[in-house]
Amino acid sequence: MPKIPRPENSQPAKALWFDRSKYAYINFIVEDSKDVQVDIQENKMIFSCKSADDTNVYNEIYFYDKVEPKDSRERRYDRTINVMLRKLKDKVAWPRLTKDTGKPCWLAVDFDNWRDWEKEEEDGMAEYERYVDMLQDMKKGGAQPAMDDLDDLDRFVSYLVFCNTLNMAFRCQRDCYMQEFDTVVVSCCPAELKLENNGKKEKIKGFNVTLQDTILFPEGGGQPDDRGLIGEVPVLRVTREGAEAVHFVESALEVGSAVPLRVDWERRFDHMQQHSGQHLITAIADSKFGYKTTSWELGRQRSVIELDTPSVKPGEMEELEAVVNEKIRAHIPVTVQLLSADDPTVEKVRSRGLPDDHAGPIRIVDIKGIDANMCCGTHVSNLSHLQMIKILGTEKGKKNKTNLIFLAGRRVLKFVERSFSTERALTSLLKTGPEEHVEAVDKLQKSVKLLQKNNLNLLRDMAVLIAQNFKNNPNRGKVFSLHRKDGDNEFMNIIANEIGTEDTVAFLTVGEEKGAGLFLLAGPVETVDTLGPRVVDLLEGKGAGKKGRYQGKAGRLARRGEVEALLQQHTRLHSSEEE
Repeated sequence: MPKIPRPENSQPAKALWFDRSKYAYINFIVEDSKDVQVDIQENKMIFSCKSADDTNVYNEIYFYDKVEPKDSRERRYDRTINVMLRKLKDKVAWPRLTKDTGKPCWLAVDFDNWRDWEKEEEDGMAEYERYVDMLQDMKKGGAQPAMDDLDDLDRFVSYLVFCNTLNMAFRCQRDCYMQEFDTVVVSCCPAELKLENNGKKEKIKGFNVTLQDTILFPEGGGQPDDRGLIGEVPVLRVTREGAEAVHFVESALEVGSAVPLRVDWERRFDHMQQHSGQHLITAIADSKFGYKTTSWELGRQRSVIELDTPSVKPGEMEELEAVVNEKIRAHIPVTVQLLSADDPTVEKVRSRGLPDDHAGPIRIVDIKGIDANMCCGTHVSNLSHLQMIKILGTEKGKKNKTNLIFLAGRRVLKFVERSFSTERALTSLLKTGPEEHVEAVDKLQKSVKLLQKNNLNLLRDMAVLIAQNFKNNPNRGKVFSLHRKDGDNEFMNIIANEIGTEDTVAFLTVGEEKGAGLFLLAGPVETVDTLGPRVVDLLEGKGAGKKGRYQGKAGRLARRGEVEALLQQHTRLHSSEEE
């Protein structure tokens, strides 16, 4: 019996690993983990925990070589559980973490930490020196270095690892304007994705795919992820996990196969315009008015910047809009730098901090002479590509903040198109010019309110007359039933009150004759308590009642006849019992 048994319905945690002369390190990526258990043995380890949503997590790893369990340690953090494995043989490099040559889909190399091997002892580094030479050849644009001394899988994995070490950023971050790209499938694992469909979230079965490199941006920095195609397979979601971009698709892809990658350019360029526009607005709002940005959201139709101020002064947003558009017309370049974490330049740039699982270099987006900001997102290469920015206004935000609402680039043009179409439609409907639309709508609203009030009075009068007509009928029965398309709960209750329900059962409905609507069942308390739930079932609706009234929503008023038959049958049975 294993020390840590595998729980039912478990899944492996994503993990990053890197090698050192004396230790191998594994970082299991599980946010807000609980019930963490780690069993380190000489040739394998078992990791188990629960995630924040109570998902069972379980990893079993057979090591490439032996370790010292007593000198190995683990430590839990908010986003990761880090394991330090003491190698049995010092200064012997591990080319992979696992004994098996196959690469698990949940395991990736922490490229940034792996690179630090260069600073370690000289002994046993001949292999590393050889790969450094390979990287220099790659930088010169030469042919791919020969790796004939490695087996096929090791050659493939080594090539991918060291290409990524060279780049340290996704292709979409190095060239935001690239729309097509040929790459290689590194892994393909079964997975599930929750997608919203008509306001409801549903699970879709598919595959998580990692690629040698990607032009599809994974969500981050306030920017949504890209969409696109791997071959002809649509990519439904792209997320970042450590140093990797994970692409969710519904069809499996062959590991090791070369595939063409295409980005949904309209979506991407829109995100580039909004994101660069946010950087520009944030920088000018800070330098001109001292308003710091605390967060931002790139929405589907408009974007919002949260400013750290309870309010803005009149005229400031108009001035801000004028300045940012002046900068756009000035054709100012936007550049990207990749810096190491210990570069002193990093301390001088604007930032809200790095994610805990950040891997790779630090990326600085620089708007020349205006702003330098730490950011992972895709951006335009020149402010002129923003076209223009429109600040729609501000509104009160949370925690004494102010929300600035803006549009950039094509969204401004689409907003003008929609506004003009709306204006033209209103002109046709209201029979007035655009400058009179507000006044005309105000008059219409007042007229509608007056008509509604008059209609309500008529309905009340009608309800009273209907009830009196029933009461004055000498041949009336003990069941009163009525349906009207127009009406509301008040209309039905007035009729029930006027009729009196001590001896009469009233069944009233309003709404579409064969569709949905409202219902009211009123009568003797015992009768209503008995029949109310059955009436709800027949009408396929929802309702509740007390003190001789049972009312609610009906799903199918077409079944009114069945309810009437039920009431008549109950009344006859009750009458015969009394006799």
